[in-house]
Amino acid sequence: MKKIQYKFLISALLLVIVVVAACKKSFLDKPPLGTLNPQIMASEAGVQGLLIGAYSLVDGEGANGDGQISAASNWAQGGVASDDAYKGSDPTDFSSLQAFEQWSTMTPTNADVGRKWLVMYAGAQRCNDVLRTLAITTTIPATEATQITAQARFLRGFFHLELKEVYGNIIYADESVSPENTDVSNADQATVWTKLEDDLKFAVANLPETWPEIGRVNSWAAKAMLAKAYMFEGKYTDAYPLLKDIIANGKTSNGTHYALLPNFYSNFNPAQKNSAESVFAAQTSVHDGSSTTWNGQPNGNYGDILNFPYNSGPGACCGFYNPSQDLGNAFKVDANGLPLLDSWYTGNSVSDPTTPYTGPLDPRIDWTMGRKGIPYLDWGPHPGDDWIRNPVNDGHFSPKKNVYAASQKDQYTDVGSAYWGPTELVANNVNIIRFSEVILWAAECAVKAGEISNAMDYVNMVRARVMDHPETWVYKNSDYDAATAMYKTTTTPADDYKIGLYTPATFTAANAMEAVQFETRIELAMEGHRFFDLVRWGIAEPVLNAYYAREKAIRPLKVNAHFTAPKNNYFPIPQGEIDNMNSDGKVRLTQNPGY
Repeated sequence: MKKIQYKFLISALLLVIVVVAACKKSFLDKPPLGTLNPQIMASEAGVQGLLIGAYSLVDGEGANGDGQISAASNWAQGGVASDDAYKGSDPTDFSSLQAFEQWSTMTPTNADVGRKWLVMYAGAQRCNDVLRTLAITTTIPATEATQITAQARFLRGFFHLELKEVYGNIIYADESVSPENTDVSNADQATVWTKLEDDLKFAVANLPETWPEIGRVNSWAAKAMLAKAYMFEGKYTDAYPLLKDIIANGKTSNGTHYALLPNFYSNFNPAQKNSAESVFAAQTSVHDGSSTTWNGQPNGNYGDILNFPYNSGPGACCGFYNPSQDLGNAFKVDANGLPLLDSWYTGNSVSDPTTPYTGPLDPRIDWTMGRKGIPYLDWGPHPGDDWIRNPVNDGHFSPKKNVYAASQKDQYTDVGSAYWGPTELVANNVNIIRFSEVILWAAECAVKAGEISNAMDYVNMVRARVMDHPETWVYKNSDYDAATAMYKTTTTPADDYKIGLYTPATFTAANAMEAVQFETRIELAMEGHRFFDLVRWGIAEPVLNAYYAREKAIRPLKVNAHFTAPKNNYFPIPQGEIDNMNSDGKVRLTQNPGY
């Protein structure tokens, strides 16, 4: 991760900068140690430096050819590509991202399709650098060497799982892959899954429960990542016992037992990061000198610098990643405070400027998006379209989960750095796995196992966190306390909030999976999971095409949108990588079907 502990970070990164930058014509054909002899790095300091270099790419930034589109938040691949969000900004700004929200125009030569590919494989190769160097190092005690290996293998598994989610048919680049051996292919995906599982299983078995540096991954995070892999493989019977163990016994790297925080928005507050709900996150920091030259590798949340409201609010730019009208409507609830599973999109819209919806809403809506007239942290009431760059295409909402409070500016933003750093580089961790997601995975497994009552209990755990703590909702006419992410006066709720728990009469075998999936959407909205969840649930095509049908009359960019499964279940493999890998006439890398 970007920052683990000050006392050894600087010297280690000086080594990493030198040794991990080299790159040849393809993502696999990379000298493992750049221009330095491996023997130079064969020490504890050298190996730890290489390991920190691997951690540093968890945030999706810092490799040659990356950009905001490779962010750990997966805002483009997981959000814009789904029904959660619009691209944002003007249509011509990052115009290649139009294909992400249309799908019908997606091609292997799209300028932004390959950015995630490059960074994730760079991360995997950094892990391989660690393992190769460790193998020739004789001064590191066996126990420490095993823990280093376990961290590197966890990270390698994580990088490849990200690749599997986005691109599907990938190559597993383990330490056997080198400039001398690129005789690999993406023909056998069963073996890819086996290698990915083996890396994560090794991490589970060999990582400690706690670390002095909380940014390091522990055995419980590894177990959660393995469970995530099983969920994407459809191995529910393998995932379920892991998830139950994590829920009962899991803890953070500093020894805190996992728990749902009383305040939902605390998960997105830079003052409260690395909390009991953080299972695995991309670590961020500011005021560390990493952005003084704006070289694309600052330690703040560089991947999300585009995703602030437009004009005079937080950030200086750029109006990307606007929550969709469809997502806003998903927060409608009935008289009992339960989601409208089959009718959220009917009737007046939450964002309608003339005849808006006036019924009850799940309180999480106003911690997920900025809406006109609703307090936006301590920036004042959201001004509506004044903060939207192109309302015709971008809708009427602003992102919120990545935003800092006005009173946090300078303390949690990158004062003194270059370019947009003072307003848009923020020390706000990116949640990759939250404890609530673990609980909802368990609910999904319970439904698959026919344990409907247990599934309901898991979903209600997530809902009760919000229901039982109305003091954590958004309130009008009240000062916002940025330290706790709460409003000080809880007299006047910002809207007609209502949230209730499911009962056996409302959570049945017939609607259980739909209820779990809906809860997953609203709990994790705008966190970059939605598209991948739709695909693994096998419902991406009907859900997205129904969404496009509703959108075509009001969003010009949606007029030609269409999703075709199984083709669009994955992004195309970048054509340049295929050309490079197959340039000698031997086919190693083949395109995903349909592209």
